[in-house]
Amino acid sequence: MSERDQTLRDLVIGNRILAHQNVVDAYGHISVRHPSNPEHFLLSRSRAPELVTEDDIMEFTLDGKVVGDDRRPPYLERFIHGGIYEARPDVHSVVHSHAEETLAFSITNVPMQPVIHVARLIGPNVPVWDISEKFGDDTNLLVTNVEHGRDLAQRIGQGSVALMRGHGFAGVGSTIMDVVRLSVYLPVNARVLTAAMNFGPFKALTPGEIAGHGEFDPKSPSGWRAWEYWARRAGVGDRLGEMP
Repeated sequence: MSERDQTLRDLVIGNRILAHQNVVDAYGHISVRHPSNPEHFLLSRSRAPELVTEDDIMEFTLDGKVVGDDRRPPYLERFIHGGIYEARPDVHSVVHSHAEETLAFSITNVPMQPVIHVARLIGPNVPVWDISEKFGDDTNLLVTNVEHGRDLAQRIGQGSVALMRGHGFAGVGSTIMDVVRLSVYLPVNARVLTAAMNFGPFKALTPGEIAGHGEFDPKSPSGWRAWEYWARRAGVGDRLGEMP
């Protein structure tokens, strides 16, 4: 299997996992940087993630333009992905989600903090991007052009995720497996944090605990274990390759 075919396969698996885990529904998307051209990225045509197959994948330049003569309708918010890839050469996969559990933290002064060990990869500070700060109140809160995407990427900075006011979140990773893990556990963390605040005072992860004992390795046995489990539960276990 070619590197491109493997990338398309993993992108389909990522779509299905995110749908099965209720991170995305009919809306939301995951992309990957092109494996042989870092100035392009791969993203499905405008389709519900649960239904995406390899044939749905389109190719884009970082300014959101379709490569080639593919006339299928793309996602409107493809500029989220292009803006982040342009700003962050280290990022190779991006997720945009409207996960309900995260929304309250995007519209209040309560910060999103990691409180469970599987969410330490969200980092100590999860910024909120408010589109109205730069573009006024005549938008529909969607990232519909290059300028929107670049501004969102600036807010993410060198972090791994930003909440989008009244909208959802954008998360990044060095691999598809990496960003899927982030996107699955961010809403879980939000649910736990919300419950803890209802109980009273709580203890978030410390800076040392967030730093942990090294970066998450998606090719490790524990990383593959989650990927395989999620993929089989989502009905795409037959697309899995060999365990690293």
